[in-house]
Amino acid sequence: MLPFDTLLAFFGIAVLLALTPGPDNLFVLMQSAMWGRAAGMLVVLGLCTGLLGHTAAVAVGLAAVFAASPAAFTALKLAGAAYLAWLAWQAWRAPPEAGGPGRVEPLPRAALYRRGIIMNLTNPKVLLFFFAFLPQFTRPAAGPVAWQIVELGAAFIVATLLVFGAIAFFSGAFGQLLRRSPAAQRWLNRAAALVFVGLALRLATATR
Repeated sequence: MLPFDTLLAFFGIAVLLALTPGPDNLFVLMQSAMWGRAAGMLVVLGLCTGLLGHTAAVAVGLAAVFAASPAAFTALKLAGAAYLAWLAWQAWRAPPEAGGPGRVEPLPRAALYRRGIIMNLTNPKVLLFFFAFLPQFTRPAAGPVAWQIVELGAAFIVATLLVFGAIAFFSGAFGQLLRRSPAAQRWLNRAAALVFVGLALRLATATR
């Protein structure tokens, strides 16, 4: 097991990284603004589930195989870009919700949770980041490296859950104000679509 001071230092760095503007926290912000706090939290849980997959890949050595394959990197990033482009199209076409001020019909819970998982797992930069970052905090005297990777991944997930959860909470509250007006809601949907397009282009043009 890793020493407590090592885990604490890693956790602090993970919090700072989660606060740094990037595709995932921007994705949470827009989904929460569009669909509400609860929806945003489901997306956050999906993203954290994706981080479990990345942690497991590093722990068992799959990340090393992926890092050595340019074709796998390209295929995964293009799949992620296509998914974001599809979300952009859905957001652009979404009509303002009827039924009174502030009313919004969220997507099914499973769909929101699945969005977070897909968003995270189809971003090869996250896997390569974990592959390069987590092993730096392992210690030869702290036991099996695979278990240390799991500990570090868990700490990173907790940091992500706290920071992204706060983003979902506050952006959901702001989005609720915007959804009181059909015109504002229409512009919110358009803004979300443009953000998703930007994320898709960024991912599609990402390099190793």
